Amino acid sequence: MYLKINPHNPQARLIDKVVEILREGGVIAYPTDTCYGLGCDLLNKKAIERIYQIKQQDQEQPFSFICADLTNISRYAKVTNYAYKTMKRFLPGPYTFILDGSKLVPKMMLTKRKTAGIRVPNHPICMSIIEKLGNPIISTSVTKPDRTMVNDPFLIEEYLGKRIDVIIDGGPVPGEPSSVISLIDDTPVVIRKGLGDVEGL
Repeated sequence: MYLKINPHNPQARLIDKVVEILREGGVIAYPTDTCYGLGCDLLNKKAIERIYQIKQQDQEQPFSFICADLTNISRYAKVTNYAYKTMKRFLPGPYTFILDGSKLVPKMMLTKRKTAGIRVPNHPICMSIIEKLGNPIISTSVTKPDRTMVNDPFLIEEYLGKRIDVIIDGGPVPGEPSSVISLIDDTPVVIRKGLGDVEGL
């Protein structure tokens, strides 16, 4: 299914349709404030396994996921006062924060060190989906096997076709990955410099 959704004011009926598909274990391609992502309900193991197959990625490399806000993050990760203050400065925005995961996060979405990558993008479409779904969704960029990003919904449809359930056309996105920052042990470490400015950490 190909859906054109307004990136500034997402149509509620279309968001409802996407959420219904996610609840049934569907996989979607959707826009964020960095690039187009592949997503599914964080709590649906079979749907997560489908994304690993689509991306041809080893399950030893967990995907990040998107939470609705800072309060929502504290359900899925251990958030210290320092981590909370730091994330409050940067979110919503093009950042992935590495935190110790909570028991609510499926084991397959945690690293061996029990950490998880969490995002709160500044994009109305994905935020509307999460708020309506009530759970975080997986966030991993749409890439080809050689790791080239695919950021045009028409090209995503050509490339993935019937392997996913919904492609959301939310218009152009920057096409760069997020900055990844570890906040483990209250020590900020920039793991990847991406779209978000990391000065001042």
